[in-house]
Amino acid sequence: MLILASASQSRKKLLENSQIEFIQISSNFDEALVKEKDISNLALELSFQKASSIALNIKEIDFPEKFNYSSVEILGCDSIFEFNGRAFGKPSDKEEAYRRWSKMSGEFGFLHTGHTLLISTFDLTSKGLKVTKKIQKTVSSKVYFSKLQDEEIKSYVDSLEPLYCAGGFALEGKGGKYIEKIDGCFSNVMGLSLPWLRKSLIKEGIFP
Repeated sequence: MLILASASQSRKKLLENSQIEFIQISSNFDEALVKEKDISNLALELSFQKASSIALNIKEIDFPEKFNYSSVEILGCDSIFEFNGRAFGKPSDKEEAYRRWSKMSGEFGFLHTGHTLLISTFDLTSKGLKVTKKIQKTVSSKVYFSKLQDEEIKSYVDSLEPLYCAGGFALEGKGGKYIEKIDGCFSNVMGLSLPWLRKSLIKEGIFP
């Protein structure tokens, strides 16, 4: 059974639309604890910490009746947007979101999503989890933005959507119409590379 170690609604929707069976559990890991200057490595380390947090606290989780204990796969993901060599997480407020979009308009950046998949076995007696394999990769997609008018930027920022998204935009939301094109994995820009997940699961003999 796949556990998505994330509270992200975008990742949840991607898995649901792909008809991959899973349960969603937020890791509640404090991201401020991780210090890493390289943006790609930071995304990967955060994804690992999120997945590990679930594995370490597995005994405290109240699983649904349908949960399949024969095998447990924990998926941790973290997305960071890179623009001109700087890491852009979620904007702190509307003013910051507006400043970012004024710079990103007509330009491009890279959306890095770190993926960690922990292949595990579950002991029903002790209710402990034994991780047998760790699969990791940072998938990067190049995102090109349309040239926007100031009124468009202000309208998008006023919608508040940018405040809840890595980089300050949501491909699957109102921000989708401001993205000119994408080089690389499409679903990765929404927080999870489905092709990577499928290949990783199949390689382990698990068919999503």
